[in-house]
Amino acid sequence: MRRLFLSFLLVAGACAPATAREVVTASEPDALAITVYRDPDRYLGQEMDRDWPQGIAMITETRTVTLPAGESTIRFDGVAEGMVAVSAIVTGLPGGTIEKNRNADLLSPAALLDGTLGNRVRVSRTNPATGATQSESAIVRTRADGGLVLQTQEGYEAVRCSGLPEKLTFDRVPTGLSANPVFSIDTRDETGGTYQVQLTYIAWGFDWQANYVATLADTGAKGDVDLRLMSWLTILNDNGQSFPDADLMAVAGTINITSDFEQLSDPPTARPLRLTCYPIGSTAAGTPVYYNNLALPAPPPSPMMMESASPIVVTGARVKRDNFDSAAPLALVAKEEQLGDLKLYRIPEQVDVAAQGLKQVAFLDKQRVRAQYLYMADCDPYDGFNPGDDDRDISELDETYLFLTMKNLEERGLGAALPMGGVTLFEPGPAGTHLVAELDMRDYAVGQDIELEIGESTQVFSQCARTSEDDPDELRKGKWVQMRAQISNANNHPVQLRLKLGDPADYEVRWPRQKRRVKNGSLVVEVTIPANAMREFDWKLRNANRPDDE
Repeated sequence: MRRLFLSFLLVAGACAPATAREVVTASEPDALAITVYRDPDRYLGQEMDRDWPQGIAMITETRTVTLPAGESTIRFDGVAEGMVAVSAIVTGLPGGTIEKNRNADLLSPAALLDGTLGNRVRVSRTNPATGATQSESAIVRTRADGGLVLQTQEGYEAVRCSGLPEKLTFDRVPTGLSANPVFSIDTRDETGGTYQVQLTYIAWGFDWQANYVATLADTGAKGDVDLRLMSWLTILNDNGQSFPDADLMAVAGTINITSDFEQLSDPPTARPLRLTCYPIGSTAAGTPVYYNNLALPAPPPSPMMMESASPIVVTGARVKRDNFDSAAPLALVAKEEQLGDLKLYRIPEQVDVAAQGLKQVAFLDKQRVRAQYLYMADCDPYDGFNPGDDDRDISELDETYLFLTMKNLEERGLGAALPMGGVTLFEPGPAGTHLVAELDMRDYAVGQDIELEIGESTQVFSQCARTSEDDPDELRKGKWVQMRAQISNANNHPVQLRLKLGDPADYEVRWPRQKRRVKNGSLVVEVTIPANAMREFDWKLRNANRPDDE
C-alpha cells in the first residue's frame, strides 16, 4: 500500500504543470562598447562593400535588470540584428544562464494579427460615396497566413473582401512582440534583486577601413620631400540599430576566423501581411478562368484600390525620448594600443554609431614626415643589348616606376602603426593644390620601410640586359655573364634609382664599388643619376646553383 501511494505521488508530480517563469525586460543599455574588426577577406585596394559588409564587431552592453525570486526570463530588447546568438555571454547574474533564445519574429502586420488571435480589435470601413466611417468591435478568428476572418455582431466575414476600404485598429501590442531584435535568457535567483549585467556578443554586418591624405611640400636637391600625413578611420554599421554614446574601437590586422558568422547571424524577419478572399475573385478583378487546370493571373489592382488599402494602425502610449541639441564637432583622434600582435585604435570619447551609416574619426595627424622619391627598374639576364645600341634614342628606353618612400620612425616624423587603406596624394602649386595620385597601402608596422607606387615615370628611363653573346642557358655552367644598364634622367635634379638584379637564391652578382643588398626578396643596388644626364653601369652575374666542381 505504501509503494502504491508513493507511485501515485510520483505520477502526480510528473503531470503537474511547470511553474511559469516571469518575464522581465532589461533596461536600455547604460553603457556600450563596440570593437570593430575589418573583413578578413578584403584584399589590398578593395573598398568596403557598403551594401554587404562582411566584417564583425564585438559588442558589450551594460544593462540593469530587476529579478523576482525564483526562475525568470530576461529580455534584452534592441540587440543588433546581425547578432551571433551562440557567441552571447551574460555576466553579473547570481544564478547564471540556464537557457538562451533569439527571437525570430519582429513586430509586423502578420505577427501583430497572430498575437491578437482570439482577441478584440476594431474594424473601420469608409463609404467612398459619402466619406462616412463606421467602426465596430470584432474578434480575430484566423491567423495571418491567408484570408483573415473576423467575428462581428453580424457574423463571420473576411477582411478586405467587402469592397469597402477597411482598417484594423489595435489597442495594444501583444506580449513578446517588439519592433527591435530581442535576445532572451532564462535564469534563477533565490532571493531576487536588482543587478547590473553585461551582455557581450559578436555581430555581423560591420567593417572599417583607413583613408590617408598626404600633402607634399617642395622637393629637395636629392629627391627628399616633406609631407603632412592625415588619416581617418571609417566605421561602417549595416545593422538597423544605432548605438548611441558608445566606446568605439577598431582592430587593425587580420584575425584568424574559422566560423561562418554570416550563417550564424540569421536576422529576425518582419513577416508581411497577405490577405486573400475566399472564394478567389471579386467583382472588381473577376473570377479566374481555368485552362488545362491552370489559372490565369488576375490583373494588378488599380491605383485607386491601392490608395484605399490603409495600413494597420497601432494606438497606445509611445516611448518618449529626450531631445538633445547637437553638440559642436570635436576633433577626436584615435589612440593606438597593443592587442597581441594586432593594433587597437581607441576613440577617446564616446560617439554615436548610427544604423546603416558611416562614422569617420581621425586617428593620425603627422605635420612633417620626411619622405623620398625613389625610381625602380628590373634587370633581365635573358634580354640583350644589340650592337650599335650605345647611342640609341632615350625615348626607346623602358619606363621606370616612381615610388614615394618613408621610414616609419619617430625621428623621421612618423613612428606609428599604419593599417591598410587608400592614400590620396596632393601637391601644392602656383595655381593651388592638385591631385597627384591615388595609392594603395598595405599594413605597416613601426620601423618598416614604406614604399608607395605612384606610377610609371615620364622623366626617368632605363634599359638593363646582358651584353655578352652567351646564351642564357650558359648560366647553368657557372660562367659569369656581362650585364649593362643604361639610365637616363630628364629631371633638373638628381634622382635615386633602385635596380632589381634578381633572386639571391638564383644569381650571384659582382658590382664594382657598389654595395648590394637583399630587399623584398630581390638583390638590389641603388645608384644616383645626375640631373639631365645618362649613365651606364656594367657588372657581372652568374647562376648561383652551379655544380660544386666548377
